[in-house]
Amino acid sequence: MRRVEWRSWLVGMSFLVASMVVYANGQSASPRSSNSQTDAQHAADALKTIDKLVQQNRELMEEIAVLRRSLEVQTATTPNAQQAATPVANQQTEQAAPLSQAQHKIEVVETPEVADPVMEGSQEGEIEVETAVSPTPEERKTFGNYTPGLGFTVANTDMGSMNISILTYARYLNQLNLAPTYTNAFGVTSTVQQRQDFQLAKLQIKFLGWILNPKLRYFLYAWTSNANMGQGAQVVLAGNLNYQVNKYMTLSAGINGLPGVRSIEGNFPYWLSEDSRLIADEFFRPSYTSGIWSRGQLSNKIRYQAMLGDNLSQLGVNAGQLRNYPNTFSSALVWMPSTGEFGAGFGDFENHEKLATRLGFHFTRSREDKQSQPGTQDFQNVQLRLSDGSIIFTPNLFGPGITITNATYKMTSFDGGIKYQGYALEGEYYLRWLTDFRGSGAAASIPGRFDHGFQLQASSMLVPKTFQIYAGGSTVFGQYGQPFDSRIGWSWFPFHNRVVRWNTEALYLFRSPVGYFAVPFNVGSKGWVFHSNWELAF
Repeated sequence: MRRVEWRSWLVGMSFLVASMVVYANGQSASPRSSNSQTDAQHAADALKTIDKLVQQNRELMEEIAVLRRSLEVQTATTPNAQQAATPVANQQTEQAAPLSQAQHKIEVVETPEVADPVMEGSQEGEIEVETAVSPTPEERKTFGNYTPGLGFTVANTDMGSMNISILTYARYLNQLNLAPTYTNAFGVTSTVQQRQDFQLAKLQIKFLGWILNPKLRYFLYAWTSNANMGQGAQVVLAGNLNYQVNKYMTLSAGINGLPGVRSIEGNFPYWLSEDSRLIADEFFRPSYTSGIWSRGQLSNKIRYQAMLGDNLSQLGVNAGQLRNYPNTFSSALVWMPSTGEFGAGFGDFENHEKLATRLGFHFTRSREDKQSQPGTQDFQNVQLRLSDGSIIFTPNLFGPGITITNATYKMTSFDGGIKYQGYALEGEYYLRWLTDFRGSGAAASIPGRFDHGFQLQASSMLVPKTFQIYAGGSTVFGQYGQPFDSRIGWSWFPFHNRVVRWNTEALYLFRSPVGYFAVPFNVGSKGWVFHSNWELAF
């Protein structure tokens, strides 16, 4: 900085002296005493002086530009102001989930459930000077600042910002040990597909940042599942818009996960298993839909989400199939009594030095109809199923001529967990009611159905931030069967963060009531399944 100040003083003094010389020469060269040759010489000397000053000024401005960019880099490496929550984008988020995502952070520093992060940084200016000077090799190394969980910055100006983040993983799947057929509680036998393949199973490209005002944020993404090629919602272009009123309230609109269970609060992809829930979670949960919602903090240790949506699962359902009014409500209330946080997702990757605890309550209600259901193999489908896997809208399921076309879904879940020094124990209990049946035949006379179940997962970081092992299981208790699953697995983080992960898992399923191409199991699966995944998430 002193060198720049010294050069500025020198250029200024040189310009002053040159101006005085030019003025004195002009005054002393009167018409009587000067001749044209002398005048020409004086003009040439003055031009040389001015050219020299211009060159010195150009060099000075280049030094200022280099120094300014260096200071901006230092400023940009300071942690950005972000909202802890999620990816969404909310979001991310699974939102990135859809959604969030967001609202969603990756270790090195992680903030789960971030669907609408504030992207702040240095302000751009002096564009004509900036572009006139080629960046140095050191500056090229720091261009496009990387923020864990938010990806790489491609724009950061006083008008807004944009980050690009990518999630993808390659999967090897082996289902050859599954029983080839399955007979449900109504005596209907179906074939269970036994797959063995490699897939780039998922790709999500996220664009997130703010525009005009740091409180006005966007989270937009392209999301595809290659295992669902040719199915509805195989490619999803979606996202949400958010405005942060304050830490107590962020208002949002777009596509988001209904926060009916813990795994849809915005913590994807920070699960123990690679993009795969236990079957009880998959059976009871709602999914992703369009709507409006609010989230924020009620206190330093209590946060909430509440959403009004179109239906339980809009992926693979067009607008013409929806009812003519929003009919789905979902909410979550989470209390973290000991530390006020619970890390990113499942497992204690963060290695809590103080015991972290969590208690969560969720409630969802929706009036569903046959037309607004996604296809049985659609990406992230949610169907109203009985505990044997039968879809309640199947014609003649409850008898000849009886077809249910409308039903009310109510679901409550409670979750809790503890994390300490790399160890974690986490569980969730689900209760679901299907009532108010309408349809043809005697559909209205069919009594309501109640199912309940639970899941439990335990994990340990054997090597901090490097190697994790885990085990889990779940059960559904229902009138039409009691399916269950259990799994063991490990994850290796070669770069000691969650950007790159190799996850391998073996799971045993007994009469699974759920499944589709995007997950490692099918409806009716009975037997062992093995899958191994290489994940990239930045």
